[in-house]
Amino acid sequence: MQQLLELYKEWKGSEPAAVQQLPGAGSNRVYYRMTDKEGQSVVGCIGTSRDENHAFIYLSRHFTLRQLPVPQVLAVSSDETRYLQTDLGSVSLFDAIRGGREAGGRYTLKEQQLLKRTIRELPNIQLRGARGLDFSHCYPQPEFDTNSVLFDLNYFKYCFLKATELDFHELKLEADFRLLAKDLTAGGDEQCFLYRDFQARNVMVTSPTESSGEVYFIDFQGGRKGPYYYDLASFLWQASAKYPHKLRRELVYEYYNALKQYTEVPTPHHFVARLSLFVLFRTLQVLGAYGFRGYFERKQHFIDSIPPAMQNLRELLSASDFPYPYLVSLLKRLTEMPQFQQVTATATRADGYKITENNPYKAHPQDGPATFSKYDAQGPLVVKVFSFSYRKGIPEDESGNGGGYVFDCRSTHNPGRYEPYKQLTGLEEPVIRFLENDGEILTFLDSVYKLADAHVRRYIQRGFTSLMFSFGCTGGQHRSVYSAQHLAEHLHEKFGIEVHICHREQNITQVLKRKE
Repeated sequence: MQQLLELYKEWKGSEPAAVQQLPGAGSNRVYYRMTDKEGQSVVGCIGTSRDENHAFIYLSRHFTLRQLPVPQVLAVSSDETRYLQTDLGSVSLFDAIRGGREAGGRYTLKEQQLLKRTIRELPNIQLRGARGLDFSHCYPQPEFDTNSVLFDLNYFKYCFLKATELDFHELKLEADFRLLAKDLTAGGDEQCFLYRDFQARNVMVTSPTESSGEVYFIDFQGGRKGPYYYDLASFLWQASAKYPHKLRRELVYEYYNALKQYTEVPTPHHFVARLSLFVLFRTLQVLGAYGFRGYFERKQHFIDSIPPAMQNLRELLSASDFPYPYLVSLLKRLTEMPQFQQVTATATRADGYKITENNPYKAHPQDGPATFSKYDAQGPLVVKVFSFSYRKGIPEDESGNGGGYVFDCRSTHNPGRYEPYKQLTGLEEPVIRFLENDGEILTFLDSVYKLADAHVRRYIQRGFTSLMFSFGCTGGQHRSVYSAQHLAEHLHEKFGIEVHICHREQNITQVLKRKE
């Protein structure tokens, strides 16, 4: 600390009036805000890795010459273990969009504009920042290559996959890993400055409450030469961000248009096909990190981050055709493991630039080489489940979508025939015990669950907002009530969606709220 104070005094000509240590950011660097008597401040950094510090100092000076939005290095110690940089304030993009993230992905217009401003600026540092840059200064390596890809894929294998105890064939998996690594590093025309750690925490926002606020990039010292898709996938598919599909696609659209200002771009079809490979890679990469930090270091934050990352993987696999058959089959088995089934269904309508409705990654087969279009947004899926008596008619679907599924429970054994159960309903323990001991209702519901699960999953992917299931029996009292209640609880537990239950003939309603 004393050496940092001496560096400040040498640069400023006087000692700082106040020194405040800033919150840590998970690295070995320590930051201090150093303020003079007039209230002007700079940020001082103490880093233990000389090579890492050198990379940041070189890149910052290079980017400053290119007039890019980064902190300017003001002074550096002779051994490069300490340096001073301009103070960009205390509000990161992560802080500025906290409300939308904590609301489960419901971002305000102001938050969306901040995200779009950030994503439009990304090609600037990637492409303009790469011009004249000597990548030999990058740390820990100058280029994104096959070895670095395989390192991260094996990190996933050993720190996450093996921890789940899922059986797999090592040689078959290794073969697909090598194919994926080859494909990721095959693009020759997309090389640029790869930020590598491009995330909301590494973007600072000046005047975040005003529309004129600017964004600045920090912590780029791990950057290297590589494909621009990597940073886009890293930012938009960050599990904890909870970006809804519509917003994510709009951000990809913004990035694509901004990219065209700096370089020739591939067709939308090729662009999203390449992007999907990097989304897959980044998802496996972060699962490896979550596995190490969570399973081995026992840090709860990373364990909590696994379900949304698994949901990203689940949606990706259902929407994309990857040429790695063993890897895909293994990952599908992974997402079906019981410990990963409880996920929050926060998906909204799959819209943005024109792609297949169920596929966030592929271009629509009818699109031209440079066609984008948009659809109207819708909200998260809400399922309504009814029980009813056939004597009084099938419930109407007030959403206007046509009524969904109607299941006839009258083929199963009716407890209403027996005196002890006539005054009870399918919500009460004696009736539940009767039906489950008999077993017919369980066989019936097993088929219902399979059909309902597939339909709900598809509706979430397509962004539909309403789905209805109705169960009818003779009186709407026993079998239909039991079936409706159990399906509702099953869907809520498995998908985390909001479910409205109405036992019409019993005048009972209940809402199972969407899990956040």
